[in-house]
Amino acid sequence: MARTGLLCLGALLAMGGGAGALPRSQLLPFGAGRGDRALPDGDDESSEALSLAGPLPFYETRLGQLYVGTNGIISTQDFPRETQYVDDDFPTDFPAIAPFLADIDTGGGRGKIYYRQDDSREVLDRAARLIWAGFPDAAGFVPHRAFVATWEDVGAYEEVTRNSEPSEQRNTFQAVLAYTDSDAYAVFLYPDDGLQFFGTRPKESYNVNLELPARVGFSRGDFQRREGPYYSATSSEQSVKNLYQTSNSGIPGVWVFHIGSSSQLKNIVPATVGQRPSASFEGRLSRTPESAAVDQNVLEVEYPDSNLDYAESFYNGNEDDFEYSPVEPTEPAPETRSGDPSNLDDRLDFHEPRHSGAILDSDLEAALLDPSPSRPPLYSELDSDLVFPELPFLELPSPASSVSEGNDRTPSLPLVYESPIEAVTAVLLYHPDLQETPSPPEEDGGVPSETEALPVYPDGEVILESFPDNAPPFNHRRRVVGVDEDIGFNPDVFTYSAANVETCERHHGHCSQHAFCTDYSTGFCCHCQAKFYGNGRHCLPEGAAHRLNGKVSGNLLAGQTPVRFSDIDMNAYIVGNDGRAYTAISHIPQLAARALMPLAAIGGLFGWLFALEKPGYENGFSIAGAQFTHNVEATFYPGEEKVSVQQTAEGLDAENHLSIKTDIQGRVPSVPEDSTVHIMPYKEIYHYSDSVVTSTSYREYSLTSRSLNQTFSYRLVQNITYQSCPHGRHRWVVPAAQQLTVDRIFALYNEEERVLRYAVTNQIGSLTQDDSAPTTLNPCYDGTHSCDTTARCQAGSGLDYTCECTAGYWGDGKECTDINECAEGISRCSRESVCVNTVGSYRCECPSGFQLAADRASCLAVAPPSDPCAEGTHTCAPVDRARCVHHGGGSFSCMCLPGYAGDGHNCTDVDECAEGRCHPAADCFNSPGSFSCRCRDGYEGDGFRCSPVTTQRLTRCEHERLYANQQGSPIPGGPHVPQCDSQGNYRPLQCHGSTGECWCVDGDGREVAGSRRPPGASPPPCGAPEPTQRPQTMCERWRQSLLEHYGGSPRDDQYVPQCDALGNFSPLQCHGNSGYCWCVDQKGHEVQGTRSEPGVPPPCLPSVAPPTVRPSPRPDVVPPSAGTFLLYAQGQQIGYLPLNGTRLNKEAAKTLLSLHGSIVVGIDFDCREKMLYWTDVAGRTISRASLEPGAEPETVINTGLISPEGLTIDHLRQTMFWTDSGLDKIESARLDGSERRVLFATDLVNPRAITVDPIRGNLYWTDWNREAPKIETSTVTGEHRRILVNKDIGLPNGLTFDPFSKRICWADAGTKKLECALPDGTGRRTIQSNLNYPFSLVGYADHFYHTDWRRDGVIAVNKDNGAFTGEYLPEQRTHLYGITAVHPYCPGGRK
Repeated sequence: MARTGLLCLGALLAMGGGAGALPRSQLLPFGAGRGDRALPDGDDESSEALSLAGPLPFYETRLGQLYVGTNGIISTQDFPRETQYVDDDFPTDFPAIAPFLADIDTGGGRGKIYYRQDDSREVLDRAARLIWAGFPDAAGFVPHRAFVATWEDVGAYEEVTRNSEPSEQRNTFQAVLAYTDSDAYAVFLYPDDGLQFFGTRPKESYNVNLELPARVGFSRGDFQRREGPYYSATSSEQSVKNLYQTSNSGIPGVWVFHIGSSSQLKNIVPATVGQRPSASFEGRLSRTPESAAVDQNVLEVEYPDSNLDYAESFYNGNEDDFEYSPVEPTEPAPETRSGDPSNLDDRLDFHEPRHSGAILDSDLEAALLDPSPSRPPLYSELDSDLVFPELPFLELPSPASSVSEGNDRTPSLPLVYESPIEAVTAVLLYHPDLQETPSPPEEDGGVPSETEALPVYPDGEVILESFPDNAPPFNHRRRVVGVDEDIGFNPDVFTYSAANVETCERHHGHCSQHAFCTDYSTGFCCHCQAKFYGNGRHCLPEGAAHRLNGKVSGNLLAGQTPVRFSDIDMNAYIVGNDGRAYTAISHIPQLAARALMPLAAIGGLFGWLFALEKPGYENGFSIAGAQFTHNVEATFYPGEEKVSVQQTAEGLDAENHLSIKTDIQGRVPSVPEDSTVHIMPYKEIYHYSDSVVTSTSYREYSLTSRSLNQTFSYRLVQNITYQSCPHGRHRWVVPAAQQLTVDRIFALYNEEERVLRYAVTNQIGSLTQDDSAPTTLNPCYDGTHSCDTTARCQAGSGLDYTCECTAGYWGDGKECTDINECAEGISRCSRESVCVNTVGSYRCECPSGFQLAADRASCLAVAPPSDPCAEGTHTCAPVDRARCVHHGGGSFSCMCLPGYAGDGHNCTDVDECAEGRCHPAADCFNSPGSFSCRCRDGYEGDGFRCSPVTTQRLTRCEHERLYANQQGSPIPGGPHVPQCDSQGNYRPLQCHGSTGECWCVDGDGREVAGSRRPPGASPPPCGAPEPTQRPQTMCERWRQSLLEHYGGSPRDDQYVPQCDALGNFSPLQCHGNSGYCWCVDQKGHEVQGTRSEPGVPPPCLPSVAPPTVRPSPRPDVVPPSAGTFLLYAQGQQIGYLPLNGTRLNKEAAKTLLSLHGSIVVGIDFDCREKMLYWTDVAGRTISRASLEPGAEPETVINTGLISPEGLTIDHLRQTMFWTDSGLDKIESARLDGSERRVLFATDLVNPRAITVDPIRGNLYWTDWNREAPKIETSTVTGEHRRILVNKDIGLPNGLTFDPFSKRICWADAGTKKLECALPDGTGRRTIQSNLNYPFSLVGYADHFYHTDWRRDGVIAVNKDNGAFTGEYLPEQRTHLYGITAVHPYCPGGRK
């Protein structure tokens, strides 16, 4: 009985390796013949939504549709951009079922992806059997429906270079979702030879790691990703390798999971049958005594891989380099079951009760699954083809040990090994304390009898050794390991230790961010990634244009005249894909410049450095990188003048520009002023040895003038020293000599600019090239291609070639445009760092108090210096009277707050009433640090502006004139009576009626500085100067502003105004591709009644009357419910999101107002009049609408706007304030649009958000200036403007004054932080530092709510602990802009 059971076990476990793994034929049937749908070929494809025949339980939810993605993943929603989840950590932030999440590419015929729903009994029965194997207790589960997705022979995405061949590795795997209405299970199948690659390399791999292991697991998709439920089955490359060798179901390559239930299922439940590795492995696995008692993830155990060439992966060389001990094959065990032994169904016995998932006779089942740590190795459970023989240098366990009576241990089996390297591994791991050996195999190939027992291992004596941390291939760190030497195997002396050498783990920061790090036996080397070139420590994009900056100093004797210069600028521009190099030395003395014109070696260095490479040859940057020293000695003939030049390259700066310092010393022949220098084409041979490049050559040049044409020469000796990497040198051998061919050489001096210029074109290649023989080179190698200067030229067969934009650019290769990685959200900058776009790349910067980490993407906090202001050790006046300003270190200063005067240490209240701050017709009331104004009886206004109740509304100029006249006759030296024009505006020229002084004023009546003239003098010219060229028209400015708002590339459904050749509005305007068109007047305003339906454009010529058309749908307001709610702007609509307490009531969300053709950005609410206000950057208007049922929008301002964005309402003063990023202005007006005035029009770059504190009368706004972002404040009348915050901020998008905490708070898309501070800027506190891309912000009760462009939703954040408490994602996924909270009451307060 025991013998039969053991043979059954062998039949099952034969799938554990080699030919015994899960055969591909045992996948569930798939393909076109089964009615499968096929995913389109490509790199990042997604299926259409597949509606399920019945709901699929997933966690505690029920799914109604599925999407299948190229990248080994299934979801309930369409997938985001690939870099947001393929190259990111698991879990995903959307629902995911991932059998093999990696960067997969089926383009070019590299495999197919199939998927289908299936309710056939054949498929459901097979799925049920697999589920029962993993969950014996679920034997009653019978699925009603199944979903089958198969990835067949798919490849990994790779960047093929001209020196590499496409990979032939292909993967095949299958996911089966079997379910009823109440339960669901997932089965992942990985067949024999189905996993040939185990991970993929991130497309934007700005780190030293080579590849990212595939992810296998499940994610429910909560917003707060790392707090939501998820299950990950893999975490390293080794765990991926083990997918097809091991199992959690007892069947190698078959993995089963319980993924959904109608009862509470808090997380995925994996099967546990066969979760431990086979006993032979347990006897030889690397575990420390501490870890031996801990349950180990079966996928994290390092198993032999029958599909891998271990010698290659271990030694990175040929298998012949390794000496194997002799091995002999074993006879296979006889089959005891009928049928095909490779058939999965034949291996599962479903007619007898099963408890373990494996097919075992009951007598042996408990013994075979005994988890006792003293169980001896049973390697033959993997049924391999190799047996490890007796070795003279190793004592194996005794062949004839027996156990005492009553010992029910399993009989021993012969040690069996998968491959020679496995046998070697067993030797390396063998512990010398083991004294007993297993019995040798029987001659007939059978298994031992029951009387042959296993050896007994006393407890505590088996100490299992571990691999060294850096021993490949069992390496969890993602880096390359290479060994240079040929190592013959000697078990007595074999070691691999990195203790005494520098390794990638500690020193990978020396590599370029575009390089990977490789460990060798003597140290590490850096190697540039695909599409980049260099020496590994410095890498630049192939095909890109490069820039160089530096300084030049010199002490020359030009002829007989000494010339000195110091630290003058040198710049160079190199076109990398055709070898052209341009060098310019600025502000150089004329005598020196002319004398140095023949010495083209100064600029020729850059020609060698970035020469166009012919196949098999490398330019200087590929060898020396960006740190080297170039020494030149030139001897001129016939005068034998000698000059030396030393050029020191100091690396790449943050913009990837090469920095170089040049020093010139010696004597050069002078060059007459009227002479032209011609330098003949030449060739130089460069000799390469260890870290040194040398060259000796002669060059000729001629001087040509009206009466002179002479040829001269000089001898040039060059020596270039650099630091090479010796550890992997034999793999990247540079030819001992290379020839640099230089032609099209120019040396010019511009006297007006005082600039010396060199231009050279360079190619580097073979010494033996015969120029006289006709040769045909591919255009990529001779620079005659037509690729863009920022594109890689890739040679094909013959003269064929293709152009590919280099890294950091996009286009067709003929034309390439810079990619803004920051705006596109594809940078590697961490959330705490700030992304700064550069041409062709980007860089990450850290805020104050942080520094870049070694990965150049994340920020590390540095110990803050002593801050007396924060520590409270300053001597300033109390915080309600003064603010402490920290200047770094222990330095600080004190500044009295507005409303107080003094030196900051002692501050006294300012009596603003004595200063006449209020309107003459108002009473003033002073208070500590502030004051208030109230119009007298008979007047109305806010106290700062008062007008007679019965007086018709006057302009500001007319008001001032009225009140000045009310004071009586002018008194000499008395108040000035302003002069107003017929429209009530200030006349540009103002003169005092009694003193005779005259001056110019602006539109607000403010005096223009420097324009005042004394009595009797000619009045100043106050008219606007005539423009020298036509300024931009309103149509052109509006168009430019919208294009910038759209990021330069508007979508088809976004409106862009059409202007004619003179900049006027085209009479006919149309909205993208929607088909809606209308006529406009000369100011761009829509002519009412002309808006047409799609396909019927109205005739808008002045001579044709507008047609009668159907009216547009009424944009009526859908009234909201009572209570507190949020309103948010989303392009062409305003959405309504009610609050239940502070919780988002997402089920009741709806569209409040539809505004076709608009882009609503800023939004706020007047709590007094119950009126909603918003800005529209498409219509260039500010509008409002009542929240009463059926109310229609009303435009209150429609002139003088370009890009109105931020908007805020002061309900006490019934005033609105807004920012215009097109005009760089901040303006205010009454809520009906009257009394409009410009508050600020200077020192603004990109004003964005704005908010008001009506109680204190303060205004706050952000300036989204990338170079100097800031938050400013002033009074609501535009006085006392000052910067509130300008440190440690990046892109302050959202801003709000929180009436509950009385603090000013902002959300920063650059620093990813939500912060608050007191109204004076002190008391700064971070609420949340892990935002995505916030746009607008509002506070209510103990929560903040912000719109987010990365999530396209509304996010809720707790004010006290910063926790994310909710998220609302509208069904229409487009950007959300402004957000405001609407209360059933106005915040309390008094003026």
